[in-house]
Amino acid sequence: MKKTTFVQPDPQSWLDTFHFSIPIKIRYCETDMLGHVNNVSYFMYYEQGRIEYFENLGLTEELFSEKAVSVVADLECQYMAQMYLKDPLMLHVKVAEMGRSSMDVQYAIVVNGQLKAAGRGTIVLIDTKSGKSMPIPDEARKIISTFEGWE
Repeated sequence: MKKTTFVQPDPQSWLDTFHFSIPIKIRYCETDMLGHVNNVSYFMYYEQGRIEYFENLGLTEELFSEKAVSVVADLECQYMAQMYLKDPLMLHVKVAEMGRSSMDVQYAIVVNGQLKAAGRGTIVLIDTKSGKSMPIPDEARKIISTFEGWE
């Protein structure tokens, strides 16, 4: 069964929409006995990239504090090609959409110009006292919109 992809209209055009990236060094413990990167490691890379994306935008306090925390509501990965221990990974991260209290974050893992994996997930801003979703602050919304070129 072939799943519809969010990598649209084509991989290169989709990659061109990202404005933030970080290098990832694969650790030995993230591979299997054949040297392939284990499927669960991709999700750790996504988490690292997501945190660094928001840190880069200066949004740590708005999205990760005593008052509010961002939690993952869903997360998926489309594996496109194998990755190995010595591969020089570049992880690209972007906010693709923003709702009232949630964001759709997308990820691209590239090795030497080749898209190896694509991911996406929804994060929701939660009020730590009530445990319920809360609106994304206007200032955070403005910073993300400006950075992503929506304004």
